[in-house]
Amino acid sequence: MEFLFILLAIVIVCGVLIGPAMRRRRGGPDAVGGHRAAVDPTGAYGFVPAEQLDVRLPGPDEELLAAVEEARRTQDWKPASELLARTDATAAPELRWQRVQTLAGAAAQELATAPGTGGMWLRHWRVVAPKDAGGAAVQAEFLVQQAMRDPSSQDYRMILEEARTVCGEAALLAPGDPTPYIVQLGVARGLGASEAEFQSLWETVVGRAPHHMGAHLSALRYWSAKWHGSREKADAFARRAAASAPQGSLLPALPLFAVHDHLPDIVSSEVYRGEVISQAVEAAQFAVAHAPAGHPVLPHVRHLLLWFLVNARRYPEALEQVRAVDGHIGALPWSYEEDPVAAYAAYRAMAVAGWEQGSRS
Repeated sequence: MEFLFILLAIVIVCGVLIGPAMRRRRGGPDAVGGHRAAVDPTGAYGFVPAEQLDVRLPGPDEELLAAVEEARRTQDWKPASELLARTDATAAPELRWQRVQTLAGAAAQELATAPGTGGMWLRHWRVVAPKDAGGAAVQAEFLVQQAMRDPSSQDYRMILEEARTVCGEAALLAPGDPTPYIVQLGVARGLGASEAEFQSLWETVVGRAPHHMGAHLSALRYWSAKWHGSREKADAFARRAAASAPQGSLLPALPLFAVHDHLPDIVSSEVYRGEVISQAVEAAQFAVAHAPAGHPVLPHVRHLLLWFLVNARRYPEALEQVRAVDGHIGALPWSYEEDPVAAYAAYRAMAVAGWEQGSRS
């Protein structure tokens, strides 16, 4: 608990930056099809204007946004606490995980925007209700996100060790909730856990939520060469998960995320239309088509599909994804960009321009 106070002071001095520590650009809309994103589709197509795009969530969750807004406006943490208490860890583990992530991200963003005062509602939450399982999970995720913003910081390992301690507290407070263990996957990745250590933790996670898409996405980052292992290990992990997926699962889309993790900085459009990416895209499309409409991780898959489909010049299919996700853009790949709004808006415009050109042809 004391460390959160210390962390707030550190942020005041150091100025924690918002956004991922590492950002990547692989070509971009200007390089796709020889076009520039000159089309503004917000009028004729009814899409959300760029200035109104919401970077906090990948898709709509009005209850969550109301809790986030109340915390920001009044510093009242109780609506967030009540929301997580209503989000059953057994019946809706993916939704609970996503809500914990978003609340932690909101606190981190507020703290970065207003060092010393922003995000104080999380501090109050933990001080006033230390036995609140939701508050403990949000604090643990908050610490992981803070550490990952600057892995070169001298406080990096100390922050992650504190996150691991808080994960343990959260797990004790809610024994059936897989979320603290999923957050701990990020801690293990950040601390460079051995494969044996990570595998032991992973078995704990899948014992509670065997087909949790969010958990698999977190584990994939460990196996990716970017973090620990190799492309082969990441691909093998993604393929095994996809092959074991039950009907209606989003896990068949996991290989597409693995491909994205390992794309080089410069990629020709022919590569996006090659066999490996085409198969991964088709598997993701299959997952999207068969997943429940309200699956909380479904927008994550649609956003990545949009990115790949535009780069492959498959504009009609890309436009389908735009129609499904437009309005909320808090997802990969936009979160890797310096300006997520501009990146998404450019790809959206490319999808429209490519579709219009194809229609005229």
